[in-house]
Amino acid sequence: MGLPLGGGLFVPETIPQLDTDFIHKIDTLSIEELAFTILHPFVIEDLSDEQLRAVIDHTFQFEIPLQQIGQTDIHVLELFHGPTWAFKDLGARFLAGCLSQWSDQSKETIILVATSGDTGGAVANAFYHQPGVKVIILYPKGKVSPLQEMQIAGLGGNITAVAVDGHFSDCQHLIKSAFNDVELRTSVNITSANSINIARWLPQMLFYAIAWREIRKHSIDSIICIPSGNYGNIAAAFLMHDLGMTFSEILAAHNANDTIPRFLENGNYEPQNTIATLANAMDVNDPSNFVRLRYLQQHQFRGRLANFQAESVTDNQILVSIQDAWNNHQYLLDPHTATAWHLLKEHGGKGIIGATAHPYKFEDVIIKALGYYPSEWAKEWKSGPVTSTSMPAEYSPLKEVLLNPS
Repeated sequence: MGLPLGGGLFVPETIPQLDTDFIHKIDTLSIEELAFTILHPFVIEDLSDEQLRAVIDHTFQFEIPLQQIGQTDIHVLELFHGPTWAFKDLGARFLAGCLSQWSDQSKETIILVATSGDTGGAVANAFYHQPGVKVIILYPKGKVSPLQEMQIAGLGGNITAVAVDGHFSDCQHLIKSAFNDVELRTSVNITSANSINIARWLPQMLFYAIAWREIRKHSIDSIICIPSGNYGNIAAAFLMHDLGMTFSEILAAHNANDTIPRFLENGNYEPQNTIATLANAMDVNDPSNFVRLRYLQQHQFRGRLANFQAESVTDNQILVSIQDAWNNHQYLLDPHTATAWHLLKEHGGKGIIGATAHPYKFEDVIIKALGYYPSEWAKEWKSGPVTSTSMPAEYSPLKEVLLNPS
């Protein structure tokens, strides 16, 4: 379903608790074994053990390494080694694997996605040429990087890219309007591949199981700092914490779009106009998954409350962080991970940062920070011609596309 009829998001009815023996032997387990044990309670009614193992094997085809930065106490968990060089690859591949297990190819499924940059490319790659599936990706026109747009709109085939005249929040609103349209949902079979879809969101817990294992193995401070936009990743960290792999602090690094930092300070949830920043994938003023995080906070076990803080980082601080990590440690940060670098250093400089994208996806920002792009970090992306349809930020033209997909 993607989203419930009538609005809202799906959440786990109960929070299962990991067995103590499992936690103690975590160092001996492969990522596949780790994933199976953690995800099994959530999918037991929907996937057989054999199907879940097949989906996990399809998902984990890239490494998720931890790097210590120089002689500092900062460690970076690199989440960007998937096919589109962003952390979104894991959830997108897991969802694609699930849908391939459930697919009724006699009726086409339309995957409807809003993206601020990285989700679109990951979903396009994960579902490219998958039988019985058509993907429609909405992205804010002129507000994604050239490489991100190539990944979104350069495949063709069963992938349709729609450039919306507006911000990510407009794209997200259009998606929600479609899922709340009962007439539409009785006519076409649509689901979402954003992190609002619980099957896209749940597997992101595994990043933090890996982080917790590394904390235990290397006696790292149990603080994690996560670049935060639509709040799927930070909410997944909270879910892992609630299952029993606990963190002393969970820090959400924001760019100038500071709805949550202001909420934590004054108790008023007041989204303002979206601000375009150097960390464009985090240009979100009304993060959908924040309601999931609040739900998880309310259901935490007594004595297991995580110290949660969210703070805003300026574009200038992003550039300074990129310079700091490169000039002093020869480690290249993308602008999103740079927000977490800045925030963790502000909070003592000890713990783990989630690196959400490869810096080559933001070559122009790196050049702005350093004056050049380090050749040893360069990559190559091959794409067909970028082809997209332009659309105003209005629901009626989107509905027409969904009712009459080409």
